[in-house]
Amino acid sequence: MLSSEHHGNKKFFQANTKHPLYNEVNSIVRKYIGIDQIIEEVIERLGEVQKVYLTGDWAQGKESKIIDLCIVGKDIDRHYLLELIEKAEGLVGKKIKYLVYEDEMLVTDALLLWSDDKNRN
Repeated sequence: MLSSEHHGNKKFFQANTKHPLYNEVNSIVRKYIGIDQIIEEVIERLGEVQKVYLTGDWAQGKESKIIDLCIVGKDIDRHYLLELIEKAEGLVGKKIKYLVYEDEMLVTDALLLWSDDKNRN
């Protein structure tokens, strides 16, 4: 269920999106966290979002009062993103921290929540 790659003397793991159970596990995690109901609508209006990762404690399977997100994409409407984050925090009862990157970076200890690649497979 995990894929790994080496970078120097470090080994990085992430969810294997090609694993037959990936979609089921991904769905369970999103529903458990409480953001499943928001993701698709938010993505469509944010800009050219390529990927959204869950990072931090939640990505490691630890309960936390903070949800950490990493958003990869171009022309992200940050004002709209802030409005959505505030609304989502009220819905899920947790603080949401986020980082936005224009280019894909090596994201470690992360769980891929959404990808525009899923429509290309």
